Amino acid sequence: MAQKGVQLNRESFSCSICLDLLKDPVTIPCGHSYCRSCIKAHWDGEDQRGIHSCPQCRQTFKPRPVPVKSTMLADLVEQLKKTGPPADHCYAGPEDVACDVCSGRKLKATKSCLICLASFCEKHLQPHYDSAPFRKHKLVKPSKKLQENICSVHGEVMQMFCRTDQKSICYLCSVEEHKVHDTVSAAAERTERQRELEGSRQQIQQRIQDAEKVSELLQQEVEAIHRSADKTVEHSQKIFNELIRLLQKRSSDVKQQIRSQQEAEGSRVKELQEKLEQEITELKRKDAELKQLSHTEDHSQFLHSCPSVAALRGSPHSSSIDVRPLRHFEDVTAAVSELRDILQDILREEWTNISLRVAEVDVLLPQPEPEPTSRAGFLRYSCEITLDPNTANTLLLLSEGKRKVTLMNYPQFYFDHPDRFTGWFQVLSRESLTGCCYWEVEMGGGGVGVAVAYKNIRRAGGGDDGIFGYNDKSWALYCGPNRYSFRYNNMETSISGPRASRVGVYLDHRAGILSFYSVSGTMTLLHRVQTTFTQPLCAGIRLYSSSGSSAELCKVK
Repeated sequence: MAQKGVQLNRESFSCSICLDLLKDPVTIPCGHSYCRSCIKAHWDGEDQRGIHSCPQCRQTFKPRPVPVKSTMLADLVEQLKKTGPPADHCYAGPEDVACDVCSGRKLKATKSCLICLASFCEKHLQPHYDSAPFRKHKLVKPSKKLQENICSVHGEVMQMFCRTDQKSICYLCSVEEHKVHDTVSAAAERTERQRELEGSRQQIQQRIQDAEKVSELLQQEVEAIHRSADKTVEHSQKIFNELIRLLQKRSSDVKQQIRSQQEAEGSRVKELQEKLEQEITELKRKDAELKQLSHTEDHSQFLHSCPSVAALRGSPHSSSIDVRPLRHFEDVTAAVSELRDILQDILREEWTNISLRVAEVDVLLPQPEPEPTSRAGFLRYSCEITLDPNTANTLLLLSEGKRKVTLMNYPQFYFDHPDRFTGWFQVLSRESLTGCCYWEVEMGGGGVGVAVAYKNIRRAGGGDDGIFGYNDKSWALYCGPNRYSFRYNNMETSISGPRASRVGVYLDHRAGILSFYSVSGTMTLLHRVQTTFTQPLCAGIRLYSSSGSSAELCKVK
């Protein structure tokens, strides 16, 4: 029973991390105790998190606490070491290295000897500390691989190394089958390898330092971006609020002017109406007199009164009033609408510049994505693109899903819009394209131009400078019945390649890469462009053959 009590005491004074008796015991703020080295190693692993915890109760501490040495526990542990046999956890388990000297139940080994090729517990290791011959032996951490140091041919310890065969050998091997080879002692090879290892470590440590410096710079840049973004959002909001206040002020001024003019014109009309009422009253009175006179039977009296009654004094007011159809305030409405259209055009043009400036903010120099080598690779960058009906020429019919366009021989009903192409059978996508994008176009006969273009490409009027590829704002692959050609800035390049009804387009906007592929059973590169894109792009389609030709943005998977 006494022995069982000692074992219980040993377990009570064991470290919950290494499961051994406490060594240099310390206590942390929550009251639990550990070996000083064990809790230090545990907290070292938590330093990056900035929060340290107790392995038992999981209470957290911030900042990292300083463990306090427990003198009483240290004394008790020393007493327990001197009493009774070791606890069960001091015996070797299946995963432990067992002492090769212990008989019966073996204790855990504390060291392995490379000369003896054996492992020893603390008790049986003592001669290696006490005896002069044993003190020359090389002790290492307990190892289960000691037998791997025995030569399988001669049964000797392999203390040599063959540089020719790059393998460990024993001294008998060095004078027999390896005698003409470049052989050195294992210690000499270790020294050489250790030197190389230290060189590699220095390189790694230098790279770590360099990476940490770059990481620190990146962190500073991120913080600078956050500050700049917050400041820009604040200033932009103020500017837009000023614009809103200015528009509201102008709206109020127009309203006030209209109401003032309304009141002034109303007063003038009312004044004229009053004068007309007076004139009407006077005329009615005169009419009554004349009527009465006309019924007089006395001829002499009639002739006497007629000249004075018949004379009308003054010119009538109604003759000076020119009442004609007026437009009233409709011209004001037209002027305000014209102002709205001008502002919309300005905002549309300037919005592209603003978006470009936002996209130019970049901490790192743009690194181009490696262009895929298979269709599956391209499909990783596939994007959903739809056509914008506000840009479609009136002879182009868009499908319900706005993915297919067909050239018709009669105009379609579209509302007037400043973005519409009026002189060419062209249409742009709704979406702006930046980053890496991939899409495919299925052609349904006739001539089809597959293009990308800036939003500020010319839309109205005739002339070739608004056609995809005939200016410096668009790039186009033209797929005719018998040939391919590429156009940019009105420069044409003839292209050879397999005919296919489907063309794939890959865009890496930041790297300035635009590639066109013929897509059938395989993908064949038709043409690649390397340039610098200065604005977001839109996908474009041009139909330039007979009515009925079509093109469709495919849903790819």
